[in-house]
Amino acid sequence: MSEKNWIPVHGIDGAASRQAHADLPEGTYEREMSKEGFFGPAAFLYHPRPPTGWTGFEGPLRPRAFDLAALNEAPSSPWDAPRILGNAACEMRFWKLSAPMPALARNGDGDQILFVHRGGGAFFCDFGHLALRAGDYLVIPRGTMWRIEPDGPSAFLTIEATNAHFTLPDKGMLGRHAVFDPALFDTPAMDEVFRAQQREDRPYAVEVKKRGAVSRIAYPWNPLDAVGWHGDLAPVRINVESIRPIMSHRYHVPPSAHTTFLSARFVVCTFAPRPFETDPGALKVPFFHNNDDYDEVLFYHAGDFFSRDNIDAGMMTFHPSGFTHGPHPKALKNMLTQTKPATDEYAVMIDTRDPLDVLDGASAVENPAYADSWKPRP
Repeated sequence: MSEKNWIPVHGIDGAASRQAHADLPEGTYEREMSKEGFFGPAAFLYHPRPPTGWTGFEGPLRPRAFDLAALNEAPSSPWDAPRILGNAACEMRFWKLSAPMPALARNGDGDQILFVHRGGGAFFCDFGHLALRAGDYLVIPRGTMWRIEPDGPSAFLTIEATNAHFTLPDKGMLGRHAVFDPALFDTPAMDEVFRAQQREDRPYAVEVKKRGAVSRIAYPWNPLDAVGWHGDLAPVRINVESIRPIMSHRYHVPPSAHTTFLSARFVVCTFAPRPFETDPGALKVPFFHNNDDYDEVLFYHAGDFFSRDNIDAGMMTFHPSGFTHGPHPKALKNMLTQTKPATDEYAVMIDTRDPLDVLDGASAVENPAYADSWKPRP
């Protein structure tokens, strides 16, 4: 994050804590208001009632939830998968695949992440073969030709960095081996499985997506016929089980501490199991905050999603920028005391600097009552 000459303000007034996310004045709820996500100047305000205790919420800013697992389409091409959310810098789809792809895919619009939500199988590309399983992130550089042979019904969240790339975050004083060691990235192998698919004697088509349109290029042979490669660019795979999240026993760290990949206008973060904070005064649930600069998307992969109520694996929530949000009332009861020692969840978060549009694939599986889930309960 580049340095900015922020307007200098330093103050404290009334009943307030001097440490964010800890030692709240008795009977209060903290709300963070900040610039540049969690990287810029911030104010922490203390309220006698939860800032999400609304009784109604109308208009385009309302929080939304989509049950992507209910999408029944299983197209053979990722370019036919339902489009869920998108803007000029990012596109998200949910793709179910139950049979081997008959054609190759190639994304000319940007780097692409495939997150394996269910199933897995064999991934073939210019660089060789990789085995995929649930929880894998697969980062595919723009221009790579690839296809998947699933080992059963599979489901993927796809995230495109439109006209951009995926890189790793700066881990600062933690060092580059914190959270996960880059040595954990696996690259494809030109193994016997890869060589066997080269021996298929049939024509192939390559479906290339560029500027949102798909061109189809026919070959009389399998274009995945390379016999070797070298360089410092290739698809990479890492599983969420390899991620060791940052935590502090005395302070609830912000979501930005869980960043896994960066793009030009958005970030991809991973929430993985971690111990709860043990300091008596530290918050043990996500803090209320204004998401004024970023749209926030969460895809729920597996586990018990402790800050959300009635959210199951395969669902996605979308909180447009411009309002305060935070934990559901059920989770808020455990704001300072948890009944178990650690979280048990895997989720993928996408925070975008530019507003997202809700696309056709999401509308059919939306839960229209999601905004009501924060209403005060008797």
